[in-house]
Amino acid sequence: MSETQHKLFTLKFDIKNKLGNDTFETDAEERAHITIKPEICRDCPHKKCLYACPTRCYNLIDGEVKFQYEDCVECGTCFLVCDQGSVSWSNPQGSFGIKYQLG
Repeated sequence: MSETQHKLFTLKFDIKNKLGNDTFETDAEERAHITIKPEICRDCPHKKCLYACPTRCYNLIDGEVKFQYEDCVECGTCFLVCDQGSVSWSNPQGSFGIKYQLG
């Protein structure tokens, strides 16, 4: 998906506004359910996580891939598409993670 297509998709369907109905209880950073290895992401030839995450938790900031776990819906897509070995994924500990309000 080109950057222009990505922007058009974002304009048509703003997932961040839809996530406003849900709540996220984040655990301490050292017990995060998803972690990435920036040194691996830096050399990634395609950065699929930027396009695959349905809630756009992955962003490219100053040439570095950054992960924002507060909006994560725990789908595991990033773990599946990362073929470079950067993403570590596990279920959040009890009482942490997303709490859906509308299903």
